Amino acid sequence: MTAYLTSNYLDIAGTFLGLLYLLLEFRESAWMWVAGLVMPAVYIVVLYQKGIYADCGMEVYYFLAGLYGLYYWLRGGRRSGDNAVKICRVRRGMALRLALLALVLWGALALFLARLTDSTVPCVDGFTTSLSAVALWMLSRKHLEQWLVWFVVDLVSVGLYIYKGIYGRAFLYGIYTVMALCGYAVWRKRMHVQVRSIINQ
Repeated sequence: MTAYLTSNYLDIAGTFLGLLYLLLEFRESAWMWVAGLVMPAVYIVVLYQKGIYADCGMEVYYFLAGLYGLYYWLRGGRRSGDNAVKICRVRRGMALRLALLALVLWGALALFLARLTDSTVPCVDGFTTSLSAVALWMLSRKHLEQWLVWFVVDLVSVGLYIYKGIYGRAFLYGIYTVMALCGYAVWRKRMHVQVRSIINQ
């Protein structure tokens, strides 16, 4: 009973952190990565207790990627500040390599979970985890299309978390699903503004 209550409280806390993360991502604020360092620590406990092991392991990757993303956003470009790295499109060659990487990761994770764990959702867990790994790297580089990858991840994750009874996270990912499309539109418009400002310099 205590573990159940703890899981619920952490689920709620993670939901609020996730909403804060999303707001900061919309604003292209590097503070997003700070929130992204705290949120994984919360969800490692929740997801492990629910037996969603690949997603749990993904939270460790989120933490490490948060460190990298914060550094790259602040120091990855010639200019300093939150917007040192500009929004850009992913090139076709890179898109194909990322798609292949996601496919290989999905197969490996699904096989690992099915053979070596008691996971009841190895295929879906592996799918969302592999796409999330790719999307997070794309976010660190401010690729516009990362929003579309997140849309797929979020939509599938809603069903997964409802099935597993993690309703706070399911609610959060429902919001993420809608906001991923909004984020794509906002970033696309902002990218065009950034391009025009560079041309006019």
